[in-house]
Amino acid sequence: MKSFGKFLAAASFAAATVVTVVGAGSVPARAEDAVIASIKQNGTFRVGVDATFAPFEFSQDGKKTGFDIELVEAIAKELGATKGVEWVDIDFKGLIPGLMANRFDMIASAMYITEERRKVVAFSDTYYPGGLVIMVKANNTAMKGPADLEGKTAAVQIGTKSVVHLKEHFPKTKIVEVETNAEMFGQVETGRTDVAVTGKPAAKLYAQTHPTVKVLDDQLTTEDYGFAMRKDNTELVTKVNAAITKLKADGTYQKLIDKWFEAKK
Repeated sequence: MKSFGKFLAAASFAAATVVTVVGAGSVPARAEDAVIASIKQNGTFRVGVDATFAPFEFSQDGKKTGFDIELVEAIAKELGATKGVEWVDIDFKGLIPGLMANRFDMIASAMYITEERRKVVAFSDTYYPGGLVIMVKANNTAMKGPADLEGKTAAVQIGTKSVVHLKEHFPKTKIVEVETNAEMFGQVETGRTDVAVTGKPAAKLYAQTHPTVKVLDDQLTTEDYGFAMRKDNTELVTKVNAAITKLKADGTYQKLIDKWFEAKK
């Protein structure tokens, strides 16, 4: 759930630079199936990541792990990457410029699919529906979904989308703004507020290890995550989508969902 920031202009510049150089004839035009051919030849799939956003991607004991990491590793196998994924570490704001400069061939870093980004890159099908969710005490049976928010007290982190969304759509809900996620979740656990409203990944991750709370299935908003690729690599986009579909069909995807978002540890 990372912000778009200021890298669109940099990405556009990088894309323009690539086009200019190719047009000048100093670099050969990129074949549509170049990435697939490279995977078959070298056995590796080059993927850019900013591994600082648990549970999607983060470092643990000196190794990258998380939902995105394991899902992309499974996708790489489907693509024929016999040697696995070659992870390229880069700050989030540099991911799209890095992709356009051919430093890697796909971005896997909890990136929302937005129309602004679509102007520069091609996205896979959504692989996880993020957005705002409602957390309540585990024994709370009165709260079923957003329709029950009116008149309730809601803990939110100051300065987030949660504040704006509640003020615009649920004006009768009393908002309690706090500084951190821990404070926000603590408000619910101690009964000082009826609910907490926050991003789905953070809420799911917390609920895994705190059985006193639960996340309601009915979301307030949905913002889809996708893997970004260059627009000219249409064959790669098609094959990545096919891999996601297969992994959902054979149960691999659900096992990863259970591990990183649903299962109690």
